[in-house]
Amino acid sequence: MSNPTSELAATGVAGLDAILRGGLPRKRIYLLQGEPGVGKTTLGLQFLLEGQRLGERGLYVTLSETEEELRAVASSHGWALDGLVLHQLSSLEEMLQAQQQNTLFHPAEVELHETITKVLDLVERTRPLRVVFDSLSEMRLLAGDSLRYRRQILALKQHFAGRNSTVLFLDDGTANGGDLQLQSLAHGVIALEKLSPEYGATRRRLEVVKLRGVDIRSGKHDYCIMKNGLQVFPRLVALEHHKDFTREKLPSGVPELDALLGGGIERGSSTLLLGPAGTGKSSLAAQYIASAVQRQEHVAIFTFDENISTFFARASGMGLRLEQAAAEGRLSLRQVDPAELSPGEFAHLVRQAVEQSGARVVIIDSLNGYLMAMPDERHLIIQMHELLTYLAQQGVSTLLVVAQHGLVGSMQAPVDITYLADTVMLFRFFEAAGKVRKALSVLKKRTGTHEDTIREFQVDSDGVHVGPPLTGFRGILTGTPSYIGQDQALLKEQA
Repeated sequence: MSNPTSELAATGVAGLDAILRGGLPRKRIYLLQGEPGVGKTTLGLQFLLEGQRLGERGLYVTLSETEEELRAVASSHGWALDGLVLHQLSSLEEMLQAQQQNTLFHPAEVELHETITKVLDLVERTRPLRVVFDSLSEMRLLAGDSLRYRRQILALKQHFAGRNSTVLFLDDGTANGGDLQLQSLAHGVIALEKLSPEYGATRRRLEVVKLRGVDIRSGKHDYCIMKNGLQVFPRLVALEHHKDFTREKLPSGVPELDALLGGGIERGSSTLLLGPAGTGKSSLAAQYIASAVQRQEHVAIFTFDENISTFFARASGMGLRLEQAAAEGRLSLRQVDPAELSPGEFAHLVRQAVEQSGARVVIIDSLNGYLMAMPDERHLIIQMHELLTYLAQQGVSTLLVVAQHGLVGSMQAPVDITYLADTVMLFRFFEAAGKVRKALSVLKKRTGTHEDTIREFQVDSDGVHVGPPLTGFRGILTGTPSYIGQDQALLKEQA
């Protein structure tokens, strides 16, 4: 059973409660705004059902939908509304028809007064601790002018103030200027919005515009409407998440590769694997995956560019058997659909892998797919910075795969995030002895020393191979090197 004297009323949406720092302060009126289709009714029902779970009586008053429609919405989410009081007021059409028969008083005065009276009588009879009123748009039409409408809303607020009710008013936001007067009357305002990209799923965002006396998590937060209702993904603030961990070097299982990196990549660092398509970036990431799995660490992989079967087939072609690790729960692989994802939901998935599954290594393959998933999203670099900082503070080692445009010569990445990563490994094609070969170098490493050499890199059925420094060539990073002397450094000479 709930404690009615508790200061906060949980909304039933965990992410929203986190934004509100626990829930909505009780015995207040709140405004829930948003155009049709953003989930206002769904959120209102979740609010009442959470109260019912806690032993609080709930009342849903509707002017805009029938009781049958409400039950249909609830059924689509697998909910039963038997414990709630649902009351459908007379339809707006009936009220407007009745107005034509009234000639003594202004129709708005009569019909609006009757509507308010019915609501107040219903509250007196049921004594609910939670109330949802759907919606204010019909009330606004009945009022006829803003003064009469504001006066009646103020009367409702004063009535509820002495009855221990926490009230949600739903509004479609059709009033000019967003009805700032109504926002001023409410103790808090939650705005829901819907974005329609040129391609892909609809994106939805939520913002707590105001909440008196509460230090809310400000800004816009992604959310989606799922089978079990609204799921809100609070904006990630990395500084709020810190975990003590032991800093250590993580070996790859390839001694030459570890030598190139000054002993290996560090725990709690981010490594960027940068180069054109086909140079072996994902294969090198697979080598680190196998090494972590062998250390009995959990690895989480988020792949945008290939399906799960292709990943396992490529790993098998390198002599790496990762299926057993996946079956045992030490390896989780999530194939992400770029057209269906928002930045907030992706950050939520990563957090789940770290905090619930205990992932110690996270692979994002590739960042190109992540960027394509959010072509209309601004400030993506800031979001990536928050995510990498969060992972670093959790002691998670992150590998980011980024494909550059082009194969040889001048190449560019879709976005420059080299300054965000702690380590940058550069992959290049070059031609030597009549063959297309691959080179690997470390351009940057914040957390320790590294070699400044360029080494040949190969992947075959025996795994990853890194050769000695290529001292007999000049201009390898351009893709068209010059041979300047006898060099025995090539892994496999032409037969």
